[in-house]
Amino acid sequence: MAHKIRFTKMHGAGNDYIYVNVMEYPIADPVKASILWSDRHKGIGSDGLVLIDKSPVPEADYSMRIFNADGSEAMMCGNASRCIGKYLYERGLTTKTEFRLLTLSGIKTLLLHISDGIVESVTVDMLEPEFENESQFIASLDIKKGVFVSMGNPHYVVFTDNVDQVDETGRVLECHPAFPQRCNIEFARVEDDGSIRTRVWERGSGITQACGTGACATAVAATLTGRAGRQSTIVMDGGTLNIEWRESDNHVYMTGPAEFVFDGEIEI
Repeated sequence: MAHKIRFTKMHGAGNDYIYVNVMEYPIADPVKASILWSDRHKGIGSDGLVLIDKSPVPEADYSMRIFNADGSEAMMCGNASRCIGKYLYERGLTTKTEFRLLTLSGIKTLLLHISDGIVESVTVDMLEPEFENESQFIASLDIKKGVFVSMGNPHYVVFTDNVDQVDETGRVLECHPAFPQRCNIEFARVEDDGSIRTRVWERGSGITQACGTGACATAVAATLTGRAGRQSTIVMDGGTLNIEWRESDNHVYMTGPAEFVFDGEIEI
């Protein structure tokens, strides 16, 4: 028997997802739901589906699961985590301005920046980057275009003057044999003002307006290759994110916006 699910459409720098509070509206088959609802012609339209739930462990306050538009489950999404912070605070589910979010890539700490009761931006501690992860990247295979960085999920950052090759080249690189779990692909160019123009081919979703973990990976790759210092401004199709890779704890901190789009109901 069909029943109605309430959802909220949100975006972080244009990276848009459908958010469901599964503490109130459980979803038995999120893979199927994400594929159907993400369709931009026959569904709600989004880069995927995000489930907000209570944490099953005491170390975190809440949990998130994220499913890409093709139904595959992602380890983490930086833009989605910021949106969850805004959702929980502005919908009155928490009064905390700092809390912990359980993801498949670990517990992330969210710091909300609030003005007059509105969450204007969120800083997320994205933890430490990884450069060797055999389950995500087989370094022995011949792929020399860019820099591999894992932010809990795999990213491959290619520095190039032609960031618009994201469609044809990103599609191919996502499924390269070097990436056992497939891979998110970033094409980046350092601009004259020091900002880094970045376009993203997101694993399981294709070209997206932005990617939080991708912005982090790009900033780290820029530092590693001497193209930038420890702080970077990442300019993506849908907006700008500020990234700091702190020397003190080796953690990457991402700060950026989160916005509501609309609320709705859909039958499942």
